[in-house]
Amino acid sequence: MEWQQLSNLIGGREVVVERVRLAGGGPAVEGEFELPPLARLAGEDQVFVAAFVRCHGSIKRMEQLFGVSYPTVKNRLNRIAGQLEFVEIDADLPPGREDVLRQLEQGLISVDEAVDWLKR
Repeated sequence: MEWQQLSNLIGGREVVVERVRLAGGGPAVEGEFELPPLARLAGEDQVFVAAFVRCHGSIKRMEQLFGVSYPTVKNRLNRIAGQLEFVEIDADLPPGREDVLRQLEQGLISVDEAVDWLKR
């Protein structure tokens, strides 16, 4: 069974893996194993994350690839990120230069805020 079929079959419900064996044979390990966080995402979200990685995190490229707007890409990434709570985010870290300039361009921050962030 392909992973997309399995993802559709599961339908977002929690899954516990009880047996693991390497492809091609060998001994199996039995127990209760959780799927890794990325594998718990819906199939379409897994595709989106893979595309984002393949686009080297370029939201502009994601806009082109999926034919959607910048806010749509950001909203989807934020929704997916909310499901990946294992990622620890340090709120004290300043955003990258490109993020600051993008926020300034979109009018989300003022020139003074942008300068302040860029000085950090």
